[in-house]
Order: sequence, then structure tokens, then C-alpha cells
Amino acid sequence: MKVLAICGSPRKGNTEWMLDTLLNKMSGSGIETELVKLRRYSIRRCKGCLKCEEGGENRKGECRINDDMKELLPKLLQADTLVMGTPVYFEMLSGTLKNFIDRTCPVWPHLNGKRIAGIAVAEEGIGKAIENLETYASVCKMQWVGSVTALAKEKRQVEADETVVQQLEQLAEKLIKTQE
Repeated sequence: MKVLAICGSPRKGNTEWMLDTLLNKMSGSGIETELVKLRRYSIRRCKGCLKCEEGGENRKGECRINDDMKELLPKLLQADTLVMGTPVYFEMLSGTLKNFIDRTCPVWPHLNGKRIAGIAVAEEGIGKAIENLETYASVCKMQWVGSVTALAKEKRQVEADETVVQQLEQLAEKLIKTQE
């Protein structure tokens, strides 16, 4: 079983720490984990050309844009569970994560049945960020497992929040159970 965590933060901070902590809590359970930091990849915007939709539900997962998504799309297909993490901007997903989601168009029908969870960190309010991830899960017919959110303005602030740590432990346990 494999859990793939996607970090939509443009910097190393609270979102990445939460994803790392979640994956670390799952280690030792026989589950393979991987953290993808989108900031390290060159991912261009979707052009809306619809080339990826050729073949309908049987599409092959191809996109005419030649960038790092060619490396990331197979990782999505190989994972049993996805965890998407985002800092919150204007009460929505980060542009980095939204751009990544838009570029999953070539493979979204093949995400059907996978499990997904969300992580979001905001300065003042989570707004629609988790709802955006739940909507993506619904469109792709993935099973929503849960989420953890946190409020933090300073780097490393979330680490001191014992409630967040407990919620990450609970989500890790829930994800482990869904892998069995």
C-alpha cells in the first residue's frame, strides 16, 4: 500500500511539517509513503486544449505539455491514498496546489476509488480550502477520509499546537485502517 502526500506550499513551513508528521506517524505500519513538494517541480498551467480527454474514460493519461507532470501523474496512479496539503490564500487553495489539480485532468477518471485526505494551514480562517479538496475528491469519485486544519502565522508555529498533533495522529490511524 502507498500513501502519496502532495505539498502545495511554495516554502518549507507549517503545511510541509504537518504532512511530514502525518507520514511519520504512519511509518512502521507497512505502508509506503512519499512526500512530493510541488515547489521543486516545474508545472505549467493547463491550456484547456482537451487533448488529454481523447479516448474518454479510457484515456491514457497523456498531456501535450512537456513538463514535470509527466513524472508526477504516474505517482498518482500508483498511490492507493492521496493526502493534499495547502497553505490557505484568500480562504482558498494555494495557486501551486490548484495548478497541480488542474493538470491531473489526464488521469482523473483513474483516481476513482482511491482514498484522499486534506491538510490546510491558514493565518486567520480555513475558508473553502478543505471544501475545495472535498469537491475534487467527489468529482474524481475518490473516498474522502478526513482532514486536519491549523491556524498559524509564524513558521514552525503549528509544531507547538498539541491539538493539531493529536488530530494528525488520529488521521494517520484512520488512513492506516483504510489501507488494511
